[in-house]
Amino acid sequence: MANDIEKLEKELKKLKEKDKKQKKEYSKIIVSLIIIINILFTIAIMILFLKQGSEPVALIGAWFSFTTVELWNLAKIKQHKINKEI
Repeated sequence: MANDIEKLEKELKKLKEKDKKQKKEYSKIIVSLIIIINILFTIAIMILFLKQGSEPVALIGAWFSFTTVELWNLAKIKQHKINKEI
């Protein structure tokens, strides 16, 4: 009986570790994606500036505000989960 309980505890630990790995990968993918999209947006604005001679100031401000808030919220969610586990 004690062996069965130990086996179940080991399996439970493995499942928890596997779940943690999947969550870590998700947030890393989101952060990487936002960085790549910001780089592409910056390149597109530079090309637009070269062709038109002016840049859309309101669009640039809104875009980077949006992505900053998204990253900030992702960090707050992660911090909340870390504090909840402790």
